[in-house]
Amino acid sequence: SFQNEINEVPFFDVQLPYELALKIFQYLGKAELGRCAQVSRTWKVLAEDEVLWYRLCQEEGFLLDRSISDHSCWKLALKTCRAREHTLKYNWKNRIGAVSQLRYDPGKILCDVHSCEGVVIAGYTSGEVRLWDTRTWDYTAPALEGVPDPGPRPHVSFVRINSSLAVAAHEDGTISVWNVLLGQEPIHHYQHNQRLQALALGPDGAAVATASGFEVRLETPRDTGFWQTTATFEIQKLVNFLNLVPDVSGGAVAVAAAEDIVYLLKAEDPGKVLHSVYGQPVTCLDVSAHEAAFGIKTFGWLLNEPNQILLYNLETNQCLTKVGNSIGDFTCVNLHASPPHMLVAGNKDRRVRVWDLRSGEAVCSLYAHQLGVSAVQMDDWKVVSGGEEGLVCVWDQRMGTKLWEMHARHPVRHLWFNSHSLITANIPEERSPRGSSADDDLAVHRKYRGIIYSYEFWVEQPAGDGVLPICRSSYAELSGYNYNIGLAVPYDSI
Repeated sequence: SFQNEINEVPFFDVQLPYELALKIFQYLGKAELGRCAQVSRTWKVLAEDEVLWYRLCQEEGFLLDRSISDHSCWKLALKTCRAREHTLKYNWKNRIGAVSQLRYDPGKILCDVHSCEGVVIAGYTSGEVRLWDTRTWDYTAPALEGVPDPGPRPHVSFVRINSSLAVAAHEDGTISVWNVLLGQEPIHHYQHNQRLQALALGPDGAAVATASGFEVRLETPRDTGFWQTTATFEIQKLVNFLNLVPDVSGGAVAVAAAEDIVYLLKAEDPGKVLHSVYGQPVTCLDVSAHEAAFGIKTFGWLLNEPNQILLYNLETNQCLTKVGNSIGDFTCVNLHASPPHMLVAGNKDRRVRVWDLRSGEAVCSLYAHQLGVSAVQMDDWKVVSGGEEGLVCVWDQRMGTKLWEMHARHPVRHLWFNSHSLITANIPEERSPRGSSADDDLAVHRKYRGIIYSYEFWVEQPAGDGVLPICRSSYAELSGYNYNIGLAVPYDSI
């Protein structure tokens, strides 16, 4: 080929070896490479070298898990990835896609919901725990079996899931751990003497932290696969918030907020106080691999010090910065899923605020919800927020404008999104609505049960464009409703 014949590349009035010319071209962007390709035939070969376009593709964050031999034309691969990203952004802004309800009616009332990369776990007042995989349109929701127990099971108080484990805690202090890949029988089961105040599972890794009474426990599996209690910490106050630090090598590390004290708990040494100011309780907490962010409430004794969010470094235990200047309490903060050097938080004063942590300045402040903000997440261009009144809002961060909103009856307690999907959960405050008996499932009206939504913002519209999930039935399910009979949609499976 022509490329194999090129040993020297003309650079104005000198001839350079191909490898050296390639090194110079590595400093050029997409537009400059396009211009250089029009100079001469030799420069065109050089400007379209796979090494250059592979590097550009990686720099923009596309196809990071691929090697250079996986594609024959990296220029085309980058063009395809950028077009896909543009389509996804357009679909998010204009709400193009499908929305499905993840519904499990006999489970009575929704108690807690959590998700990881599109896999959703939900716990109910019937004591049942269900899983959905929204990546495969698999909405059958297999149950995770608990330890067999005669009699009615207590309510589920917390559920958590990561890439390999699912954990559920019940009102009576029992905790069950499942391996998501292995099946429906728990691989570990243990018990606290009283009900839990908090349950934590890291985004990856196999460690579970639980707080009950004045005790925090860390449970991890040994090399043999059997689980053990790695550490138990006695704490002076009741824990309100508990998080495991992600990506920690050599033992699990937890951050616990107990009223006005924040502890750093490592398996090998006793609990260390990260932050403590008497009479200034912590109102929300989030941790990333190296930092912890939490909101503190001042009671106005010091009029010049309103409520703030503090950012601590977990290696040096030093406070890096304080942001915020608000009369309302900070109700939710998201550090781990925010872009680098950014932080997003919601407040009782109904505002969602985004800060640049390098300058400590607020980048934007959105007047979002009527009753205070309960859940929030951001990426490089949008913010998604959930409120106590049941509203989910999607915002364009740079413009500070609302793109669209969605309303359901109960407060938004869980919210998660990635590039192409969004999962929200509206969970009722009231676990036993008036006028319903505990034994009768159907007596709990649908509007009291809480709801989980899964949104898919498609790049390629699937077959049956715009057909609602209710109309995609194969008639295989045995639910007690016949709403999908006689719809004017042709079915292939009949």
